[in-house]
Amino acid sequence: MKKYDIILIGGGIVGVSTAWQLQRQFPGAAILLLEKEGRLAQHQTGRNSGVIHAGVYYEPGSLKADFCKKGAAATVSFCREHGLPVDQCGKLLVATDQLEFQRMAALEKRCVLNGIETHRLTPSELKQREPRITGVGALFVPATGITDYHVITSRMADLFTAMGGEIKTFSAVTAITEKRDCVEVQAGDRFETRYLVACGGLAADRIAKMAGIDIDFQIIPFRGEYYQLHKQYNKIVNHLIYPIPDPDLPFVGVHLTRMIDGSVTVGPNAVLGWKREGYGHFNLNLKDSINMVAFPGFWKVIGSHLKSGIGEFKDSMYKPGYLARVRKYCPELSVTDFQPYPVGIRAQAVMRDGTLVHDFLFAESRRTFHVCNAPSPAATSAIPLGEHLCDMISRKFQLK
Repeated sequence: MKKYDIILIGGGIVGVSTAWQLQRQFPGAAILLLEKEGRLAQHQTGRNSGVIHAGVYYEPGSLKADFCKKGAAATVSFCREHGLPVDQCGKLLVATDQLEFQRMAALEKRCVLNGIETHRLTPSELKQREPRITGVGALFVPATGITDYHVITSRMADLFTAMGGEIKTFSAVTAITEKRDCVEVQAGDRFETRYLVACGGLAADRIAKMAGIDIDFQIIPFRGEYYQLHKQYNKIVNHLIYPIPDPDLPFVGVHLTRMIDGSVTVGPNAVLGWKREGYGHFNLNLKDSINMVAFPGFWKVIGSHLKSGIGEFKDSMYKPGYLARVRKYCPELSVTDFQPYPVGIRAQAVMRDGTLVHDFLFAESRRTFHVCNAPSPAATSAIPLGEHLCDMISRKFQLK
């Protein structure tokens, strides 16, 4: 049985960023990254919009707000240093009525508190920037950009292995046994490590339980369904176009996103998932569903967001309803312009009392450390988050 100083679970961008920065900080350490899929970044990292978020929405003083602002700059810098695709095209938050205009003012104040540069646009200034977008005003956020997080993860993995780190794919963890002086991990083969770090994403709660940690949350999956516009619309917008979100809802709404390959996507909505990795049209897993409905927090979340949940489900099944959200600010689009596009799954941690966990959440035992909730913008935040995790892990495990 091969022995390591640190084993990390999870080959998404958070796990890979943490592994790379741990290996850089402790060059003599034997570090192994385990990933259950055949390739890295196959779930949340490889199925998101590719947006480099500026941090507009996040509570001032929260880890999300801090990591996102630092992460936006770090992600752009990393891409430019390594010759990876990046475009800091900026984002427009478009108000389509007076209620949204008032909400836009509140977002503007939050940006000031978070130290994010914004510019308020009049309807005519909006039309100059975006001739095909309609609104009563807009907020321009220049720091927002687009990239390819799958490519970034791959480059971080290359840096990690070049320094001596090891990656094993097709290695689903099935057992974790913490002993007095080590942790044994079963993942096809058996491994022994001094310390274990888990960045499990959609399986974060299950991995924590496998390690014997008493947790008070569960991962509830939400499907983010997208469409891609017909290629004739690849130049329809110059920026990312976002609606003004309802502050009472946990998601930011359907938006137009310029992708790094030149295409434009529409989405996502937020539909309850009945399968944690349910990317197909039929999305039901008996184990996932039973675990979900048996969790008290699930019913409390459903009760709190019943109206919006029904609306999301209806528009998921009825394309014209989905279209109506977009036509508020881009009226020229029609149903026939929507082409199929891959689904993403958001791993949302929910507490037993039904509280949605909006910030990063961690759990630990004597020799294990778990990232239990890494919500959007985790991909944007991956570099400063990885640095923060390295510091926490170093102090906890007294690494030298």
